[in-house]
Amino acid sequence: VQLVESGGGLVQAGGSLRLSCAASVIAFSINRMGWYRQAPGKQRELVATITAGGGSANYADSVKGRFTISRDNAKNTMYLQMNSLKPEDTAVYYCNAGGVNVLTDKYLEVWGQGTLVTVSS
Repeated sequence: VQLVESGGGLVQAGGSLRLSCAASVIAFSINRMGWYRQAPGKQRELVATITAGGGSANYADSVKGRFTISRDNAKNTMYLQMNSLKPEDTAVYYCNAGGVNVLTDKYLEVWGQGTLVTVSS
């Protein structure tokens, strides 16, 4: 399983960005996916998660009402639409997938390499 993020960049406060996470999946059944972020000098934190079918999403309080997580299962891609960005949203954003290796029946957590989002004031 390989996860590749894209869409990060520099944006002014109040602006928008859309992050994408493309999953290359072989013999892996994804149960849920999510976005995490890590700001300089801080621990990685949860931003949002979404279930396999895309029917249920959860958000950190700090992004509720501004960010929207979604999935396109036909494309094996997850998105994070970020609106009304604030300087405190500046971080490296990581894609995460949790699921089962169908060959070994073991649960795995997979991470992407991260994409940097910088919000200027």
